[in-house]
Amino acid sequence: MPLSADRAARRTWLIAALAAACFGITVWAFYPGVMTYDAKYVYMDMLKGFRGDWQSPVMTSLWKWIDPIAPGSGSMFLVIAGLYWLGFALVALRLARQSLLLPLLLLLLALMPPHIMYVAIIWRDVLFAGLWLVAAALCFIVAERSADSAHSRASGNPESQSQMSLGPRFRGDERVWRALRLIMQAVALGLIAFGVLLRPNALAAAPVLAAYALWPAQFRWKRVAILFVPAALGFFGLMNVVYYGVLDATRQNLLHTLFVFDLGGTSNFAKENLFPGTWTEDESRRIKDHCYVSPEWDVYWRFDPCQFVMLKIEKEQHLFGTPVLPKAWAAAIAKHPIAYLEHRTAFFWNLLSHDNLTLWVWNIEDISKPVLDGRASFAAMAAIDSALKPTPLQRIGTWLLLCLGVCAFAWRRRETPEGAFALAVAGSGALYVLTYFAIGLSPDFRYGYWAMIGSIAGAVTLATRRAP
Repeated sequence: MPLSADRAARRTWLIAALAAACFGITVWAFYPGVMTYDAKYVYMDMLKGFRGDWQSPVMTSLWKWIDPIAPGSGSMFLVIAGLYWLGFALVALRLARQSLLLPLLLLLLALMPPHIMYVAIIWRDVLFAGLWLVAAALCFIVAERSADSAHSRASGNPESQSQMSLGPRFRGDERVWRALRLIMQAVALGLIAFGVLLRPNALAAAPVLAAYALWPAQFRWKRVAILFVPAALGFFGLMNVVYYGVLDATRQNLLHTLFVFDLGGTSNFAKENLFPGTWTEDESRRIKDHCYVSPEWDVYWRFDPCQFVMLKIEKEQHLFGTPVLPKAWAAAIAKHPIAYLEHRTAFFWNLLSHDNLTLWVWNIEDISKPVLDGRASFAAMAAIDSALKPTPLQRIGTWLLLCLGVCAFAWRRRETPEGAFALAVAGSGALYVLTYFAIGLSPDFRYGYWAMIGSIAGAVTLATRRAP
């Protein structure tokens, strides 16, 4: 039974007030946010006026623009928290048209650990997830009327036909709605592109969300398939234009860290030193048998017993950033493809299933002091994080499986706005995590954050009951 105008308005105000209250609680509990080393490097680059591509020059530029709001971590924290709650609020408001329980459940889940904990941490992964959630939510808002209009035209609904013949006033309202819909879709596409600029490895997942932004009322896999390669190439071209054209970012050869990690891992499984350059017998032995003790590339850069690898490659032989390293990487994969796959599989399994870094709990300004001056709210979150560490909730593999499960259940409803939304957020979340099989360098839990919040938004949406 359709909601009356008064009842619908009351629901809207209730959901909006609750979302605003959740945002207020988040700010009260965690402001000005927790600065990590990655965030600190970006902020220092911003202060110096330097833009490099190691993190993201787009995040550097964004921080420069918003920093006057609350200098330091506070400005970025407010943006992250605002996007997070705006995204969930928009989805909740859309669900409120059909149910009151489901939007309340969604907001409650968004407020619960482990989802809310990461909003306090200044990581671009959390910022990226907030951008994509808002993008998908905007399209979900416009999808319902788009589907109703298409259904009315296809079925020849007499009520719709009579409405469309009411004259200039209705036709004017329809034109306003179409313009608003196009604006919201354009904003959504812009937010998706911004996410790619923050996290270039999102190139593989972005076409799924872009196809949803273009056709939010239904999910057609043929459209996604046709759009996939052109969209990925378009986002890649945009990244290069913005990074090195508009922002004139300095190339810091981030991709070469992947070459180093893969050469080290493949050397370990092939039992052959595949690094280019000149190495002593003892160095080769350590590379083959002792260096691959950590699931991340840092072991070849900063930690004993193998930081000599990057010291020699970068400082002594000056190979880092030259064509020598990618050529050696390609040759190693061609020579030992099985060893390479063993290395990538070992890393990816570690990423999905092991007890990896979750919440950032260190004060980088003074390691002897607690984060946020020992605030009880963050201390409670840190305690909850420790308690959840052994559980599946703190494993990326859990959220990848949930994304795949949401996609499986949503497939039968792909012709509806709810099914299309669930497939878009959960499908892009799954693809985003899967890209780390090929390009992952570190197994931090934050890399699965988009899959986490996308899967819960999609799962709650699928609980709606659509009348035939």
